[in-house]
Amino acid sequence: MPPQTGRWGRIVAITRLTTGLILLSYVLTHNLNHALGLVSLAAMEAGRAVFLAFWRFDPIELALFLAILLHLLIGLRALYRRKSLRMPALEATQLILGLSAPPLLILHVLGTAYAHGAYGLDDRYAFVLWAIWVAAPSVGAMQAAALVVTWIHGCIGLNYWLRVKPWFPRWRLALGAAALLIPVLALLGFADGARAVARLAEDPAWTQAMLAAVNAPDAAGVAAIYGLRTWLTLGFCALVGGVFVLRGLRLLATRHRAIAVTYGDGRRVVIQPGTTLLEASRIGNIPHASVCGGRSRCSTCRVHVLAGGEQLPPPGEEEARVLARIHAAPAIRLACQVRPNAPVTIQPLMPPGTSAQKALFGADLSQGKEQEVAILFADLRGFTGLAEQRLPYDVVFLLNQYFRTTGTAIQQAGGHVDKFIGDGVMAVFGLRGRPDLAAAQALDAARRMAEGIEAFNAQHAAELRAPLRIGIGVHFGPAIVGEMGFAPTLSLTAIGDTVNIASRLEAATKEQGCQLLVSEAAAVAAEMNLGLGRRVEVALRGRKEPLIAYALDDARSLGA
Repeated sequence: MPPQTGRWGRIVAITRLTTGLILLSYVLTHNLNHALGLVSLAAMEAGRAVFLAFWRFDPIELALFLAILLHLLIGLRALYRRKSLRMPALEATQLILGLSAPPLLILHVLGTAYAHGAYGLDDRYAFVLWAIWVAAPSVGAMQAAALVVTWIHGCIGLNYWLRVKPWFPRWRLALGAAALLIPVLALLGFADGARAVARLAEDPAWTQAMLAAVNAPDAAGVAAIYGLRTWLTLGFCALVGGVFVLRGLRLLATRHRAIAVTYGDGRRVVIQPGTTLLEASRIGNIPHASVCGGRSRCSTCRVHVLAGGEQLPPPGEEEARVLARIHAAPAIRLACQVRPNAPVTIQPLMPPGTSAQKALFGADLSQGKEQEVAILFADLRGFTGLAEQRLPYDVVFLLNQYFRTTGTAIQQAGGHVDKFIGDGVMAVFGLRGRPDLAAAQALDAARRMAEGIEAFNAQHAAELRAPLRIGIGVHFGPAIVGEMGFAPTLSLTAIGDTVNIASRLEAATKEQGCQLLVSEAAAVAAEMNLGLGRRVEVALRGRKEPLIAYALDDARSLGA
């Protein structure tokens, strides 16, 4: 892809996002204005004064109509560029709603903004609600549908943009609740305001006075507006139809230039020139991760090019930026950006069901890399004997309570629960954030686990013959981290000598009669007060020299 093409794609993407945010802001404020109908018709009118003071300020109104035009054209361009209409359900919903919005909104725009400029109409709520609730209820139903359609379309686009932001998971429920509540309140306010107008319209004198006060267009003006609506709707339909006709002509012109895309497992998809690798997967009904919807924001669609990479167009500006962010190897490409012009063999790297959170968490780990981490192993003491004396239900209940206690402690300290092994747990620290804090986080987790076990024993004292005891081992050093396994059971884990040493330290807590063993490397990295523990030597299988570690009888002392 030539550099100018990449820059053009970046400009288009930014324009699409910017215009979408402008339009969603307009819809949001309009819906909030509708919601004031739950208070009174007068409140709606007061809100409208503020709404119009902003949106009908000439420069902002011009920007709004320019955003409408550009967003529509960019959407039609994207529709034309698609080589396949196979897509995830959410993308299909967004596309269908986006194409449905203009026909639903044309009459509303003509009856308000256009009529205001052309006929001097004062399009206050009393008039608009009378026109679409009393005079033409079918139009009112259409506008209610338009409210829902535009809001859902905008929220889907906003979700694709925000779901790859690190802070989004914390706010997802709150934003989802707002996304549901706002249109409900808008529709209820719309209905309440309309009922108030309907009661006023029972008096013919009020209707005549209102129409005179707002300078409503005469019959000829209304007919002209409806006629313009018909032509604009036909024009829009012709525009959309033309896009599909052009797609068909392009298919006929390029069908003799088919390109084979082969996957690592032998599956093969034949595509036309200009088709992205992500579209190829969809054409072939091959599951392929794409958290951001193919907008080159999340990198989850990345693939390893096994053969034919030298014939692929070089990464454009947008793709290169994302690949640099994840420190991708030369053979890694974004499937949503690569449009092969020759046969190619690829292997998708992320599981098809990858979530936005997982994509953020392990964005640069799917390929594997070596880095310094802290490893924590913990294991219950004497639980096997305790389990033999209990019903399976009791064993599962107690284990789940224990796992919740230890897992929460690890997560609160900033670690990643790698796996639960029987009644033990392995955790990794330093996968994200500052690696130099990994050892300190691991010791913080050990302290929290010790405190959690004490609270657990106090809570379940009546059910336990003896308090539960735990052994914890912590080591700090280099390890290979990455997603290992095979789809759909891939999991983020760490392997290497550091992991083995941490496991050996946990086992050695039995020999040393302590609750926590911290290797000297982890203690120094965490800047631990060495006076809290006693210095011991731990023999490691396969090593001549023993490992220096510090034994703590009670990990809670780390908080002293």
